[in-house]
Amino acid sequence: MKKSFYIALVSALLTAGLIKAAPALAQTPIQQGELAISLVHTSDLNLGTAAGQRRLDQRIAHAAREVCGPASDVDLEGKNEVRKCRDATLARAQVQKASVLAAADRGITIAVTASR
Repeated sequence: MKKSFYIALVSALLTAGLIKAAPALAQTPIQQGELAISLVHTSDLNLGTAAGQRRLDQRIAHAAREVCGPASDVDLEGKNEVRKCRDATLARAQVQKASVLAAADRGITIAVTASR
């Protein structure tokens, strides 16, 4: 009886400690004024096809998630900031995408950037 109580107590303390530590273990966010860049290469894509353009959109979306970073599920303000960052980043990348599609035969690289 005493041993099972001790195991339950230790388990509860460990779980509580890990829950409290989760935000501290999250990825360090970009500080105000820092610039994050992710390059999206297009030379291996056939941008003359719908499949190639969808793949480019996937790469751009992945790069936007990468440069804007994550936010803790318990940080609603941080989640809103990340969402705003991604929206603005995707809007800037779409301008570059239009240029890339116009020059699809040259294999241009898109620089996806975010400054927060």
